Formats: sequence, structure tokens, C-alpha cells
Amino acid sequence: GNMKNPFIDFFRHLTIPTFICFLAAYLLLKLFYRREFGKNINNQNQEPVSDEKLALLSKLSLMLIVAMIIVKILLVFVGSAVEFRLTYIALVAAAPILIFSKQRVEILKNIDWYTLIFFASMFVLMKSVWDSGFFQSFIGFNPSITFIPTILATSVIVSQFISNVPFVALYLPLLNYYNVLLSQIINVPYAYLFPQVMSLLGGTSTKQLVALAAGSTIAGNLTILGAASNVIIIQNAERDNQTLTFFEFAKVGAPLTIMCIITYWAFLTVM
Repeated sequence: GNMKNPFIDFFRHLTIPTFICFLAAYLLLKLFYRREFGKNINNQNQEPVSDEKLALLSKLSLMLIVAMIIVKILLVFVGSAVEFRLTYIALVAAAPILIFSKQRVEILKNIDWYTLIFFASMFVLMKSVWDSGFFQSFIGFNPSITFIPTILATSVIVSQFISNVPFVALYLPLLNYYNVLLSQIINVPYAYLFPQVMSLLGGTSTKQLVALAAGSTIAGNLTILGAASNVIIIQNAERDNQTLTFFEFAKVGAPLTIMCIITYWAFLTVM
């Protein structure tokens, strides 16, 4: 897309509706789990530190990752041309532990490699689907997929079947494809004279990208399957004999998702 500054664009378009959704989530959770909110949790137990050196290295890694994230944000805000990839942040932050800790091999073994391989494979699959041309031919010429409401609704619904991250990997090139196609149909002078027409055709590219980000994120609120992070959290909870059923999740997630879609749609339409 043509986002000149994604941090500013995200902040401008999504801050207020996100706080509204946050408040809605709190109120819904308090409504459904009033007893849980009334409980006093006094857990003063702290797990003893078994490896002081590893604890110090972990603190160093944490400070590095926070500092580099701040640097990354500042570089983007000032529009710097310095290339500072997110992968650099991950590698530098992990370096102290991987280089100096005696438990580096055990730590590497405990990484959730299955999930990492799953995501990598899913991206390869989505790219293959796109390159095959099947998805484009199945959709046909349908400019409505660039509409903000369509992006939000499609993000939430389709993510329940293929998860939100793979969905974005598939839908993003589709948006770019239609933006190029529509720009060839509607010339620049026409778009300049009739901006409301371009607004109907999906709005600005920035709003499309923001809508895709918002819709794919709140897809994880609807059901457990909407985001892989939900599955990971539940898997970890089950190790401690705790679980969350599909319908228990959805009874709060469904009304919350509807409220969030309406909120994001309203703000992206007005702002």
C-alpha cells in the first residue's frame, strides 16, 4: 500500500475505536463473569530463581527488545530511511541468551517449533493459492471487496476457517490487485473531480489496510478458531488442567465482535 507512516496512521484511525472495544470487552466480561470479578486474588507465591545468570541475561534481552522497539518506532515517526527490520530486533534480543547461557540448547528445544512451522507453511500455501490464479478467478471482477464494510466483514468471517494471519496473506495482494485495476478504469482527473466516487470504491488505500488490520485482529474475538493465538493460549492452559470451550468463548466473543465491527466501521467511515 502507500502508508507513509503506519504508526501515525494506525494511531489516528484505530486508537479511539480500540479503546471503545476495550471498554466493551471489560463490560461484557464483567456481565458474564460477575463472580470472578468479585474474587480477591492474593497470590504472593513467587517461583524461586534457579539460574541467576539466565535471569540476568533474560533481563538484558528484555531491555534490549524494549529499547529497539522504541528506536524502531522513532525511526518510523521521523521518516528515516535507515533500514531497521523487525528481524534485527528479534535476533539482537535473543543473542545474549543464545550466546552466553549454558541452557541455550534446552531453551531452543522448548521453542514451539510446531507453531512456527505451521505459520511458515501456511504462508507458503497462501502464496501458492494466489499464484495459481484460482482465488482471483473465483472472486471475478467484484470491486465491492475493496469496500471498508466488506473488508471488515470478510476478515472476521473467513478468518474463522483459515485463521487471521493466513487470511491477511491472501487478502492483501487481492486488495493491491483491485486497486491497480480500478485505477486503470477510473483515471486520475476523474478521481480528483469526484473524490466521493473513489471513496465508494473502497476509500483510500490507507483506510483499506487499516480496515484489514482491524478486521483480522477482531476476528480472534469471535471464536477460538479466529486467531492462532487463541489456540496457543488454550493449549497452554490445558497443560495446567484448565480449558475453555468453543461456546464459552463465543458467548462473549460474538456480541463483542459485532460491537467492534460497528465501531471500527463508523470511525473508518467518518475519519
